[in-house]
Amino acid sequence: MDAILERSHELKQALVDFVLDAEGELAQALETYAAAQLRRGSGDSTQQDLIIDRFLTEGKVGEHSPLELFIESEPDLDQSDRNLINSWHRSFIGLFAITNILPDGFELTNWLTDKHYTVKPNNPQTLQAISRLKVGEILLTRISPVTDSYWIFSGPYTLMGKLGKPKLAVAIGNFKENYKSNLYSDAPDLLEEAWQSVAQYHQQFIDFFGTDEITLPGYQLNKKIAEFQEVITEKTLAAAGIDTSKSLAEVAEEAGIDDEEIKAAAAEFGADSNAVAQIFNNKKGNSKMVMPKVDLPAELKKAEQVTALSHPRWGQMFLPTYSKVQTILLAEDWQSIEGGEKLIRYYLEDKSINAFIWHRLAQQYPTQLENVLQKYLQRPEFRLESDLDTLLQEFNKPLEPELPEIASVPIHLHNLFQEALAEVNKSKPKSKGQQKSAKGFQRS
Repeated sequence: MDAILERSHELKQALVDFVLDAEGELAQALETYAAAQLRRGSGDSTQQDLIIDRFLTEGKVGEHSPLELFIESEPDLDQSDRNLINSWHRSFIGLFAITNILPDGFELTNWLTDKHYTVKPNNPQTLQAISRLKVGEILLTRISPVTDSYWIFSGPYTLMGKLGKPKLAVAIGNFKENYKSNLYSDAPDLLEEAWQSVAQYHQQFIDFFGTDEITLPGYQLNKKIAEFQEVITEKTLAAAGIDTSKSLAEVAEEAGIDDEEIKAAAAEFGADSNAVAQIFNNKKGNSKMVMPKVDLPAELKKAEQVTALSHPRWGQMFLPTYSKVQTILLAEDWQSIEGGEKLIRYYLEDKSINAFIWHRLAQQYPTQLENVLQKYLQRPEFRLESDLDTLLQEFNKPLEPELPEIASVPIHLHNLFQEALAEVNKSKPKSKGQQKSAKGFQRS
């Protein structure tokens, strides 16, 4: 084993001991960080070890990371050790596929970003534990840089085995849900593009609807969303240089390529391949171009009123209760409204009601919202301007947005999701006249 690998293990152990033995602000920061993370997971020993490992690089004590505090506490460390420890700020968690087994490690591919890594164990225990791993198996783990050419396993790993495309798509979906802030940790360019797509989508929403907030009966909103999707796909195809006035076969023939390559070219620009096929197929007749049917969830489609909100960072939200909350805030005696208190509790407790929604209500109805919260919370001293963010944190609502579901995804993930969906549909028994429509808002 390389000397630097052995040294990385010694330094990592010293770092973990430093954090676990700490008192004061560092111990408090770890406790707060762990409590926030444990709310999202199972709380088993593997998750606890992973939380500690993540805290080493992601935690903050004032303006400093635990890595920086450790370096400060060890004045005798030589420069190479300091450089190695500082490089661990680049550690990240990912969903990795084993692509090759080396004599002293593995070649891994991060499924989230399609980036490749040589990863080695830095101690005999890890080496023995991973000796049974096989090519094609999927690992959930963190890795840390050691040199310019290889990395180490930073914390514990969860072995998911070999996964077919449907199960792999589910695993990636779970990763997106549990580690939203780590989605593209090793690909800042992809992360930036994803955030830009949210801002672009917001602008397209405003261009189409003329506002960032629209309230309609559910079935009408569903139709308008389909029309909106159609406009977006038309623009995307135009950006890809594809003439939608012709059939897909005609365009393919002129370009000297097949239909699938046309769909792939459009997908590179962010258009859903199924939407592309539908638009071109409809060009063969005189019917209006249509998107594939993109339904809101059934409960929203049937709702009397649904409000769609759009924001360049928080993304898009569909709320069947927003109008009722507005009614509560405008009422002289809101407590006399049936279900009023229950709805206020729902807005505080449910994670789908994010800080942006609360801040929007506070901006539109400042006096009324303050009065409602004073009475509901039984806190007559509550002040919206100074206390709202503290209240939202009390109910575990992040004050900054995580990457929304509406954000575009890398093309390799888009392709995986399409292939997984095709496999699932192929395996389902078909019944006449019955076709299950997609739920929610689909985005390439």
